[in-house]
Amino acid sequence: MKNYLLIFLVSMVPVVELRGAIPISQGLGLPLIPSYLICILGNMIPVPIIYLFARRVLIWGSGTKGIGKFFTWCLQKGEKGGKKLQEKAGRGLFWALMAFVAIPLPGTGAWTGTLAASILDMDFKSSVLAVMLGVLIAGVIMMLVSAGAFGALRAAF
Repeated sequence: MKNYLLIFLVSMVPVVELRGAIPISQGLGLPLIPSYLICILGNMIPVPIIYLFARRVLIWGSGTKGIGKFFTWCLQKGEKGGKKLQEKAGRGLFWALMAFVAIPLPGTGAWTGTLAASILDMDFKSSVLAVMLGVLIAGVIMMLVSAGAFGALRAAF
């Protein structure tokens, strides 16, 4: 149970998200499908909160001593991601957001995608759905890569 809680919490962490939690689950020897589902849940829980509050908090915190530089960096990353997404997507912003989140690389996950959607003033339902689809796809990719990599390691040793 402790290991499931660990991957659940890791999947909530910005940048790492489920992209790091799924490989951790396989390193711990946890069953793949339950791990996938727990990581999806953990990755999606912050999404509504990020959409509704992150932009306001980052704007407020960017002028605060001590945390201002980090908050400004986060805000700029979200704005940059949002502008890139909008330039590439044009009218297909929903699909572009989904694809952006689906790419299993650090900085392209649910946190950045949701912040970008918030900055672009996408509607809440479309944003959450696009991010969820992207997280599901990224999770499948990470599940396949992790299972293959750890399976090969176990076979070799």
